[in-house]
Amino acid sequence: MSKMEVKTSLLDGMIGVGDMVLLEPLTEESFINNLKKRFDHNEIYTYIGSVVISMNPYKNLPIYTPDKVEEYRNRNFYELSPHIYALSDEAYRSLRDQDKDQCILITGESGAGKTEASKLVMSYVAAVCGKGQEVNKVKEQLLQSNPVLEAFGNAKTVRNDNSSRFGKYMDIEFDFKGDPIGGVISNYLLEKSRVVKQPRGERNFHIFYQLLSGASEDTLKKLKLDRDFSKYNYLSLDSATVNGLDDAANFRTVRNAMQIVGFMEDEVQSVLELVAAVLKLGNIEFKPESRTNGFDESRVKDKNDLKEMCELLGIDQSVLERAFSFRTVEARSDKVATTLNVAQAYYARDALAKNLYSRLFSWLVNRINESIKAQTKTRKKVMGVLDIYGFEIFEDNSFEQFIINYCNEKLQQIFIELTLREEQEEYIREGIEWTNIEYFNNAIICDLIENNQNGILAMLDEECLRPGTVTDETFLDKLNTICAEHLHFESRQSKNSKFLTDHTLPHNCFRIQHYAGKVLYRVEGFVDKNNDLLYRDLSQAMYKANHSIMRALFPDGNPAKINLKRPPTAGFQFRASVATLMKNLQTKNPNYIRCIKPNDKKSAHIFTDSLVCHQARYLGLMENVRVRRAGYAFRQPYELCLLRYKMMCKQTWPHWSGPAREGVEVLLSNLAVSPEEYSYGRSKVFIRNPRTLFFLEEKRRSCLEDLATLIQKIYRGWKCRTHFLLLKKSQVVVAAWYRRYAQQKKYQKIKSATLVMQSFIRGWKARKILRELKYQKRCEEAATTIAAFWHGTQVRREYRKFFRAHAGRKIYEFTIQRIIQKYFLGLKKTMPSMSPVDKTWPVRSYQFLDGTHKELRRIFHLWRCKKYRSQFTQEKKAIYEEKLQASEIFKDKKALYPSSVSQPFKGDYLEINKNPKYQKLNSMVEEKILLADVVNKINRANGKGAPRLFLLTKNNFVLADQKTGQVKASVPLPDLSSVSVSTQTDGFFALKLKEGTTSAAKGDFLLSSDHLIEIITKLQRTGAAAAGRDHINVDISDEFLVQFKQDKVCVKFIQSGLKNGSSAACKRKNNRLLEVSVPSP
Repeated sequence: MSKMEVKTSLLDGMIGVGDMVLLEPLTEESFINNLKKRFDHNEIYTYIGSVVISMNPYKNLPIYTPDKVEEYRNRNFYELSPHIYALSDEAYRSLRDQDKDQCILITGESGAGKTEASKLVMSYVAAVCGKGQEVNKVKEQLLQSNPVLEAFGNAKTVRNDNSSRFGKYMDIEFDFKGDPIGGVISNYLLEKSRVVKQPRGERNFHIFYQLLSGASEDTLKKLKLDRDFSKYNYLSLDSATVNGLDDAANFRTVRNAMQIVGFMEDEVQSVLELVAAVLKLGNIEFKPESRTNGFDESRVKDKNDLKEMCELLGIDQSVLERAFSFRTVEARSDKVATTLNVAQAYYARDALAKNLYSRLFSWLVNRINESIKAQTKTRKKVMGVLDIYGFEIFEDNSFEQFIINYCNEKLQQIFIELTLREEQEEYIREGIEWTNIEYFNNAIICDLIENNQNGILAMLDEECLRPGTVTDETFLDKLNTICAEHLHFESRQSKNSKFLTDHTLPHNCFRIQHYAGKVLYRVEGFVDKNNDLLYRDLSQAMYKANHSIMRALFPDGNPAKINLKRPPTAGFQFRASVATLMKNLQTKNPNYIRCIKPNDKKSAHIFTDSLVCHQARYLGLMENVRVRRAGYAFRQPYELCLLRYKMMCKQTWPHWSGPAREGVEVLLSNLAVSPEEYSYGRSKVFIRNPRTLFFLEEKRRSCLEDLATLIQKIYRGWKCRTHFLLLKKSQVVVAAWYRRYAQQKKYQKIKSATLVMQSFIRGWKARKILRELKYQKRCEEAATTIAAFWHGTQVRREYRKFFRAHAGRKIYEFTIQRIIQKYFLGLKKTMPSMSPVDKTWPVRSYQFLDGTHKELRRIFHLWRCKKYRSQFTQEKKAIYEEKLQASEIFKDKKALYPSSVSQPFKGDYLEINKNPKYQKLNSMVEEKILLADVVNKINRANGKGAPRLFLLTKNNFVLADQKTGQVKASVPLPDLSSVSVSTQTDGFFALKLKEGTTSAAKGDFLLSSDHLIEIITKLQRTGAAAAGRDHINVDISDEFLVQFKQDKVCVKFIQSGLKNGSSAACKRKNNRLLEVSVPSP
């Protein structure tokens, strides 16, 4: 529900009556019917003044969402429909803003939802208080303490699958800002008898089943346990598994909660070891063994479980075994050891199991308190939450029910006292005259139970401590003697004669008339349960255990601190705890939540009238309503009252400008309400009878209906006017649009007609002009024709006289002219491409044009060659000139030439300017290097070649060592006389020097190169320019002479049978002949 939709009062949209104080008429039947009506509509909360009645719905309801928390946050208690959040918020705000310590008392029988109610209160407070890392940690620890205590203190009963078998009171401590800083938990009366025996259809405490179901195999192995429930005597099998309870998942939740609360891992392990020890303890069985003195002595049957238990707890097996067989009785300085029979051994075993588990539970509570206690010592605000048993009336009621009902009597007593005190304080605060209220004071019942001299608990303690034979029957006899005349005590054997023939009262029972009704108690077990004895031998054996927490659990077993006094009885301890609790509650402002379960089937939508009526009686709800209604049933601040009812008076509607109290006085006097029905306080108006309130509500409802009718009338008028104005505006718009549309259509028709007329007129004019132009054209053509005929006649007349003498020549010239014209036009259409190598040319048509045809072909070729040359750069032109010169030298002369045509002349094949290897050689050659290549210099001695660097400059050629770059020979180009090469595909060439020159002293050079064509072409171009000659002779022959110093050697080229692709090889035949074998082409 959004904030715009929340209810503004408890009385708005009420299902039944939200506050029982307003119930009219007030009878038990109307009370139950009102609860049923609200329960059927999922309204599970109802007020009795500031008390909240909570019905267990047995299903999830969408009323605990974060939105609901925000809805009830910082709102007046009666402002919204009844909810547990309203009470929680009222208590928290009173604590935070007014520094009033609060306590929330949650009561009800098992299965009524007390534990869930306490969780809801704590979760709401946690949600609305402050935020922060430390605050969130404290809140999480407080909330996570619940799963731990539920696992060890809750069990499945016939009435509730998660029944709390102990009473819990938690003080949550807050700082001055209202943020939680810690807490303290107190526990009351754990039902430890459940450890050793459970009623049919019920289970032992949850932790036993959670451990066996959820622990890992490794953990169970360490604890010496098995998952099978049937192997443990203390676990009932008929209800071992419960629908809706996942014991394995709950075990993981408990482990996680213990970690959050602050338990160390070794502490968790120690706790689980004690739980396992209790299970092992239940499996120990005894057998009788006769002794020589005639007494029976108990012995352990199978010592395996005893051994495993002793290993878990670190106890000497023989010590514990002796404690189960003997009991040591000490009287002053004397010690007497008596044997235990089998029954006594089983009693001792069960007593040890109960004490061990009970003390473990108390240790857990104390350990949690250590973790959640406030760290600061400054003054703290406190909110207490009490979750304790409700009043119990069973078919078979024993000591536990007696103790529980005594606690509830005390709670009822303090409830009546605090409620009356609260009423009285409010009356005094508001200046209303206080009148005494008649109510049942149950102090007489509390005195019957707790009186230090004649009270039932005092007499029970006296019987337990008295020497001699003490039994439950002797205790009952004592009660019959002392309490016989008490108005609220009934017994068949008492001196009161009226109960002698009451067959509903058995001889071994007594009956007490509690405030909630009569309860019959069976006296059997009262003495034993009150004694709660644990043999000193067992406590001393436990104290000797080598376990981390066992000594803390059994301090009474310390031999150095032996106390011969009997320990305090269970009744005495509980009475002291209740007295402390009552003293604590009286210092706080109380808030009450009364929990009721609607049926015994744990099913939703079932409301058992008799069961609810029974609970309402022993919770004292009717008494609560009567006390609340004894003065004024309803009270409300003046501002809120005036705001709610001002529409019922013309003077206060719609706004009252004066003080709110005066407005309320005018309102009530105008409504003619009897002055006896209300009183004016300082800040509130008090209404005595609910009928007056319902009269005001009915009157208000009638006025609201009239106002609603008025609002509807005004709204409908406004809506109709608005609709009419909208229709009018729409009609104007539609009319305007229609008129525009009609005018547009009319204009389109006129425009279309105009266009048709214009087109017809323009057509007529055009046709008229066309006729005139055609007539004018015919006239001009006629004149031209006449003139042509006339000129023709004149010409023929002029030329007729000499036409025959020149007619042949004229016709010939005209014919030739037309043929030439046709030739040129045809030639234009069939011209070849602009490529100089394209040799195609159109075929001539006439033979007489043969010379012209050839000349035109030549001229066209020269022209396109010129166009082609004009595209060349200087560098490209030089390359083509070299190629042209190479063609002139080698074409059709040297077989190697065709393969060189497609290879460009690069010149510097060594990149000598860039190569650092030849940097020294480059610096020695001062001129620009035109060609640089690697050649082989042929040795005349063996015909083998040695690699040399061949460098050509403008005036010299140089031969240098390839590896070292050392210059071997530098020859000026003018000293070069000729060059000789073969006609084959080899790369050999001879550079012949002029005789008598300095360079010719060592003879000619016979070299071979892969770039022979380029080298010789560049040599001829450069050498001729250097020597001032036209050219250098290039001798192309397969046999030539080479001068080697003083001798001339013939170099002869022959074709060998080598495969094509092999290189030419030079061999020395004799001193005068070198033969070069050239592969066949």
